[in-house]
Amino acid sequence: MTTCDSIRIETMKPRFARSLEQLQRDCFPTLGAGELMREEHFLNHCRLFPEGNFVALHRDRVIGLGSGFLIDFDFEHAQHRFQEIIDGGFYRNHDPEGDWYYGGDISVHPDFRRRGVGSLLYEARKGIVKKLNRRGIVAGGLIPGFAAYKETMSPDDYVERVASGALHDNTLSFQLGHGFEVRGLLEDYIDDEASDNWATLIVWENPSYMAK
Repeated sequence: MTTCDSIRIETMKPRFARSLEQLQRDCFPTLGAGELMREEHFLNHCRLFPEGNFVALHRDRVIGLGSGFLIDFDFEHAQHRFQEIIDGGFYRNHDPEGDWYYGGDISVHPDFRRRGVGSLLYEARKGIVKKLNRRGIVAGGLIPGFAAYKETMSPDDYVERVASGALHDNTLSFQLGHGFEVRGLLEDYIDDEASDNWATLIVWENPSYMAK
């Protein structure tokens, strides 16, 4: 358990599942309804990989989540859609021997953003990757600021400018600040107006990984 300013991180448990479904609606108003995870999804996360899925709590209120699973990610064939790799939200692609932690979702309730909750969730992910001696974290990172620029620049140009610091993206800039790097773009990744359905392929490599 990790704590900070009365906020604590715990592993996900079945009793949180209903509150996590509501959290999805509160956090992602621009996502298509089919992209949002529901109670049954979170129950499956708890069953498949309980130590690798996390909730953020303020007292007894669920205010954030960090979910994911282990996978042997193929960087030679990196293009994928969100719903395909997460198996419609059920994470049944989880491989207990997988070398990479695939970050399915990090969500923080709007009332608690900019209070370090996202940082705690990322650190929890990094902690389990180090504990299990996995290569690192891979994920599709949304670029919610792109919609405002899509008429004037390509997604490649947008991401390059964010990476250089010339533009700020609420999600990608935060991820870059936590040691992730962009390895490419994922086209038609998710039904999200703010990102115009694009995502970045982001990677964090475990500095303490020891080859098996």
